[in-house]
Amino acid sequence: MKRLRRFAADSLVQQATPSSRLLLYLEWILVIYVLITIPLVVKVSSASEILLLPQILLIAAFGAMGLKVPTQRRRNKIAYTLLEFGIIFLPSLLSPRFLPMSLLGLVILIRSFRMFGQLGRIVVVVVTPILALLTLFLRNPAIGLVVRAGGQVSSIESEQFDNIVFLLRLLSAFPIGLILAFGLLLINSLQAESQSREKLATAHNQLRQYALRIEDQATLQERNRIAREIHDAVGHALTAQSIQLENALLFLQTDPDKARAFLTEARQLGTQALREVRQSVATLRSNPLLGQNLSEAIATLVRDFQATTAIAPDCNIHLPRSLPPEISNAIYRIFQEALTNIAKHANATQVTLSLQESDTVIHFLVNDNGKGFNPDQNTTGFGLQGIQERIVALGGELNLVSQPECGCLMIGQIPQPKLPL
Repeated sequence: MKRLRRFAADSLVQQATPSSRLLLYLEWILVIYVLITIPLVVKVSSASEILLLPQILLIAAFGAMGLKVPTQRRRNKIAYTLLEFGIIFLPSLLSPRFLPMSLLGLVILIRSFRMFGQLGRIVVVVVTPILALLTLFLRNPAIGLVVRAGGQVSSIESEQFDNIVFLLRLLSAFPIGLILAFGLLLINSLQAESQSREKLATAHNQLRQYALRIEDQATLQERNRIAREIHDAVGHALTAQSIQLENALLFLQTDPDKARAFLTEARQLGTQALREVRQSVATLRSNPLLGQNLSEAIATLVRDFQATTAIAPDCNIHLPRSLPPEISNAIYRIFQEALTNIAKHANATQVTLSLQESDTVIHFLVNDNGKGFNPDQNTTGFGLQGIQERIVALGGELNLVSQPECGCLMIGQIPQPKLPL
């Protein structure tokens, strides 16, 4: 049984917050203080000696009740509080000199911190002084003592003296109420501090979870960026290489020299693709423009496309000022992927490229007269998805218009970067 009580007390302290733990210690100190002072307060007489042990046992039981405070059902909380008031009310009736009402009422108030809200604590503060007054008035009626000039003491009962005693009894409840009121303010302050700590801990945990989510999101975005870089860089070279190999097969029997030229070009494209893979895997930040401005890089891209497909695109590139690297790289990759898709899938004979900028927006257009496709059914191509992701990452918009046998029109815009103030 002792081990069980000790375990209950230890678990109660461990589960408490710093503020509630302070109140718990204060509760125990008050109960121990009352137990120590009972023999000093009770009048030493045959009658009081008989009542001394029951008073100590009742207060000890009152202190032990603090080890298990109901926190679930409201009915249990009210019954528990009424039992507490009954325990401190009974000893006050047993002995006229037993007056620890304010201290024990403060203990009830501390326990109400774990059971009730603000309204319940106010009820405890109001009921305790009323109960103290009731205890005083239920005791033996006062007997006035008057000392005469001769030194003789006589007992009197007068209306004036009864009024004085009534006023004194009434005023005696004021310190009890004052102590409990200050206790209520203290408990509310400690509760506010405890709630602030809990909110701070909750916010800290949420921030940590958000940081982990952001880290995971950043990792996912980086993976997608790497995938786009490899797909755009290597896919373009491999598509061109595939076309050169098909041409070599066509002329292998009839014109070996021309087939050899196509094979040489295919080998160079394979070398270029391998170099792109190494750059993407090694650095992941390599500049696809290779030191050129965007207009020059797109012109080189168009020449390579023309050499591969024998299609001369109609280009309208107008960039009066240089763009930030992240925008230039994104636009270059968009045009590269668009031309790769045209060479691989469109079977087009005409291609139009346009790139214009204004003070607020950069407009681009890619159009071909190929076989087209249904955009709603094209959900597996990573190239178009990569183009969409690049534009969205820069805060832009993309419109894709295409139908089978009607070519494809891709129109997009990217906002100009805002200059720092």
